[in-house]
Amino acid sequence: MNEISIGMAKTGRRAWALDDINIVPNRRTRSPQDVSLDWRIDAYTFSMPVIGAPMDSVMSPQTAIALGRLGGLGVLNLEGLWTRYENPEPVLEEIAHLENREISPSNTRRLQQLYSEPIKAELITQRLEEVRESGVVVSGSLTPQHTQEFYQTVVDAGVDMFVIRGTTVSAEHVSEHIDPLNLKEFIYELDVPVIVGGAAGYTPALHLMRTGAAAVLAGFGGGSATTTHRALGIRVPMATAIADIAAARRDYLDESGGRYVHVIADGGLGTSGDIVKTLAMGADAVMLGAALARAEEAPGAGWHWGLEAVHPNFPRGHRTQVGTVAPLEEVLIGPGHHTDGTSNLMGGLRHAMASCGYVDLKSFQRVDTTVSPL
Repeated sequence: MNEISIGMAKTGRRAWALDDINIVPNRRTRSPQDVSLDWRIDAYTFSMPVIGAPMDSVMSPQTAIALGRLGGLGVLNLEGLWTRYENPEPVLEEIAHLENREISPSNTRRLQQLYSEPIKAELITQRLEEVRESGVVVSGSLTPQHTQEFYQTVVDAGVDMFVIRGTTVSAEHVSEHIDPLNLKEFIYELDVPVIVGGAAGYTPALHLMRTGAAAVLAGFGGGSATTTHRALGIRVPMATAIADIAAARRDYLDESGGRYVHVIADGGLGTSGDIVKTLAMGADAVMLGAALARAEEAPGAGWHWGLEAVHPNFPRGHRTQVGTVAPLEEVLIGPGHHTDGTSNLMGGLRHAMASCGYVDLKSFQRVDTTVSPL
């Protein structure tokens, strides 16, 4: 099914991007006021299915707190500037005033220099404590490469939820040169729920679910700030990636005797329409980067970049100008003043669900869809 001949020796599977998908209202409409956007993972309940991406252009301790107070979950990048510098504001200001070009070797070189400052365990503790003191759910993110080095610091600081996020993450990394992170053993030893990814297919997602993860990130993250497709040739269109991983969730639910693993769409979600379509494909929640980088409070001051952009040997991301739209509250819950889906993101989701006759997120995953390739 969906196999297409590329040539005599190779076939490929047809895959779909979010832009190819349309939502079809086939039920009685409902009032937007009747729609609930509540989302629960493990012991934590949120009033919106939104996670702030652990990127320096998106989340600082203060924006993580602000997002938490609005009803979402902010995740700090524990390998970012906030854990490398006691006072990262001047560094962020410098990045915001680099050459006004997206593709710039001199900008990339300077970013690499700024991120060469070592990560400091005491700053990880300090930043997480800042968030904890506010009373919101505390979450931090490490890449698989640094998880074993710093996870104990993260747990000792009192994190509520731990995120392991990379371009692509497997349940067990194989290497002849380093001691790899065994996710199943690692998650088993932790006392906090773990969100892990990215994954973009049924099999790797199923393997991640079997490690005991509370949620799997669907996609490669980064969105407009990465060039993984150009640099590595790796790309899975988001609609297909989410639907495949939702199928893994369904099968794992049967395999495990009822254990539900959440699917979180991560990457390339710039508008409220994108968010609507990810949930229609089977996602339980979304991890937002560029969409929140447009908020007035965002540390990137209208610029957006990820850890991929500062890799010391093989950078594959841009520092992208996304602009500034509105305060964070307006970006998420309105009232909106933009007609392009960049403000009142949850209002857009609420209206879409009501127009299609659904009043909760789980049932909305059954909404009718069509495919119309651009």
